[in-house]
Amino acid sequence: MALGEFDLIQKYFTRPTRQAVLGIGDDCALLQPTPGMQWAISSDMLVEGRHFLATVPPERLGHKALAVNLSDLAACGAKPVAFTLALALPRVDETFLAGLAQGLFALADTHGIELVGGDTTAGPLNLCITVFGDLPPGQALRRDGARPGDALWVSHPVGGGIGDARLALEAFRGRIALSGDDFEAVRRAMELPQPRVALGLGLRGVASAAIDLSDGLAGDLAHVLRRSGVGAVIDVHTLPVSPVLARQPLAVQRDCALAGGDDYELLFTAPANAEARVLAAAAAAGVAVRRIGWIDTGTGLRLQDSQGTAAGLAPLGFDHFTG
Repeated sequence: MALGEFDLIQKYFTRPTRQAVLGIGDDCALLQPTPGMQWAISSDMLVEGRHFLATVPPERLGHKALAVNLSDLAACGAKPVAFTLALALPRVDETFLAGLAQGLFALADTHGIELVGGDTTAGPLNLCITVFGDLPPGQALRRDGARPGDALWVSHPVGGGIGDARLALEAFRGRIALSGDDFEAVRRAMELPQPRVALGLGLRGVASAAIDLSDGLAGDLAHVLRRSGVGAVIDVHTLPVSPVLARQPLAVQRDCALAGGDDYELLFTAPANAEARVLAAAAAAGVAVRRIGWIDTGTGLRLQDSQGTAAGLAPLGFDHFTG
């Protein structure tokens, strides 16, 4: 007997509530805000063929669908509380659903967040998650707080860097050849991003502005510069890259690090005298950070090399309708 919509929800996505007053099963979930706190809310959609390949294992897809949303909360400095899931499926595949739920809930449990509602329907494979987090009033990390003189920082995995997800995509497209081990390393970066929630919490009261890297460092930084009305300079030789990416030609390294998407690291600014506090927050979160440039009174983003010489134009970030 085919599994129906409500049976599907009951079997794979219904769990006892821990924080919600009322979770899955009614027309609305009921959440009780922590007294004196503000809600931080964000939604992201993943569409097959646009945001992920058909070859991604369902466990990794479940992980990534939630991870990209938690990354938005991290960029705001919010603590995750709950989420909803809207899921379109071309057909009911219980093996796929079991893997999807496994990856989704493994990451949810890591961050103490629970699924409280959503929707399912038939259609092209599509996952849309809305996350809810909370934080004290006035402590949100925003995009409009960068000031001239601030240092520009980016987080990255310990021993790794940014741009690996883009390198994996180029390998999938057949444009770059990688060894088996190298391919698996960058594929993991592409399919299992780690949201920097702990770092975002640690940067409250330290960072002046922040954004998560979803569409490429240069493109995402441009949002901060426009909102803050400032310019920036990046020392391209300081960009953190993994050993795998470092084995590629310099042009490929810079394109992946500056224009590649799907890193889900935090790009943030902080006063120049806050370096010790930034490093302490990163150490407490178990994440590496690298100072890659600074904010100034100019316009837009400029790149320079180790000699202080202009290093070409900044590449454009990804755009869902023009990219």
